[in-house]
Amino acid sequence: MNVKRHPDKVAILSEAQSWTFRQLNDFSNRIAALFHNHGYRKGHVVGLMLENRAEFVGIWLGLSKLGVVTSLINTSLKGNSLLHSINVAKCAALIYGETFCDVIESVSVEISAKLYQFNNEKNQTVQAGTIDLKTLLDTSSNHGKLPTTAHYPNHHDKLMYIYTSGTTGLPKAAVISHSRYIFIAAGIHYTLNFKNTDIYYTPLPLYHTAGGIMSIGQSLLFGSTVAIRKKFSASGYFSDCIRYNCTIAQYIGEMARYILNTPQTEYDRKHKLRMIFGNGLRPDIWTRFIKRFNIPKVGEFYGATEGNANIMNNDNTTGAVGFISRIFPQIYPISIIKADTETGVPIRGADGLCKCCEPGEAGVFIGKIIKGNPSGEFLGYADKNASRKKVVHDVFRKGDMAFLSGDLLTSDERGYLYFVDRTGDTFRWKGENVSTCEVEPLISSVACYKATVVYGVPIPHTEGRAGMAAIYDPERQVDVDRLAHDICSVLPPYARPQFIRFLNKVDITGTYKLRKVDLQKEGFNPSVIQDQLFYRTSSGKYELLTSEIFEWINNGNIKF
Repeated sequence: MNVKRHPDKVAILSEAQSWTFRQLNDFSNRIAALFHNHGYRKGHVVGLMLENRAEFVGIWLGLSKLGVVTSLINTSLKGNSLLHSINVAKCAALIYGETFCDVIESVSVEISAKLYQFNNEKNQTVQAGTIDLKTLLDTSSNHGKLPTTAHYPNHHDKLMYIYTSGTTGLPKAAVISHSRYIFIAAGIHYTLNFKNTDIYYTPLPLYHTAGGIMSIGQSLLFGSTVAIRKKFSASGYFSDCIRYNCTIAQYIGEMARYILNTPQTEYDRKHKLRMIFGNGLRPDIWTRFIKRFNIPKVGEFYGATEGNANIMNNDNTTGAVGFISRIFPQIYPISIIKADTETGVPIRGADGLCKCCEPGEAGVFIGKIIKGNPSGEFLGYADKNASRKKVVHDVFRKGDMAFLSGDLLTSDERGYLYFVDRTGDTFRWKGENVSTCEVEPLISSVACYKATVVYGVPIPHTEGRAGMAAIYDPERQVDVDRLAHDICSVLPPYARPQFIRFLNKVDITGTYKLRKVDLQKEGFNPSVIQDQLFYRTSSGKYELLTSEIFEWINNGNIKF
């Protein structure tokens, strides 16, 4: 429809590319035709590991026209996490950019999927045993026409998998159907009063829901122009908005803090933005951010990729992530229930049912599951066992079900909702959810298989929680420099611990979980901890954490 209305309007824009709706549609049709000729049909799964660029959208869009499900692989993954992501989705093929050749090569013998390498330029080197996708597309006799014999998808079919670490374990492939994609993109469009003439800016990765659906969806569904960036730059954020004449820009909370920490420039207030939208803009920087950068409106939302509990603050209430009417709470089937704040397990009454929290009381946020409703359905993950863990039964009456977010929220007397923290074994750092269950065995393996626990600790003036690993090594057999090097080889940047604690003793009488909670409460203060502590420097090495260093960190003189 957008192609017919304005074929030559720019759909996706970046520093290196400017694709019109006609170009995007033609490219996606060539992808569909090529993969149809290669035998891919409705229901097959193809993995996609590519940097932010127009072809990223064109590839999954083309595959979707065949009913092929695209598995959007996090480009930071490597090793076991990458293999798991490919295998859990049962990928029949994997498309990857030349930037990731080394990562793919290191695990290629364990990948059963057919490999397609997509290079930025034609005739670049392609790995042995890999299909040269760029050359095939450039030499194809198809000129943007869809195959006539394909079995096309319907509204409720799977469109893609988007990975989330959830609360435990390896990355989970959350199911996004065609209807859910439309619901997410259209929901935020109408809730925040977006306009088809708006130009959007997102430096977020397109393999996540925020950038890949909420922003790109404005182009695909409503015919708007979206400017993307290969990698986020705090200093380049507002200059990009000016360069592309953007009227709406996207953020996540960690990103906003980085931008606020940059020196003032001429670009701070010359932009044409009428709104920024995103999630995680914390109350302590909210007012300073909008004042310095002259932001008329903030659209703050809260939600999970796989969840049905999604809310929006569209009236500029500082710090709130959403609102639910206290007069008519049944209008939107979401609730905050009483739960153990450490584990997230619901606390039930004598009748066996859950209880709602009072205003000011922190509890776990849930969304009632409504079968067949795009806004209330829980589609779960590719892994059915992982899906079951996110569903709570017998919530307010026997037989009902709800999606368990794993996040602690609170509300005020008026009905505004505020994010408090995450529960369970996941913490958020650098805009990513870090699963301790995934990180712990990897660190243990490079630390001579010493017993290891990982948890998140807060750092003053810093978003999220920094990773901290406690390693039981009373004889100090682990070499710190070697450990730093090996951690880089097995973990993506956001999952690497910022602090290391070498334990001289462990409480073997307590449960593993309880011990982790105790360690987390102690943090990284050398004045109260007898064990040796190390912190990660900007060079990637671990240096001894002294009382003086601790003060510098707390004062913001050392940043992470």
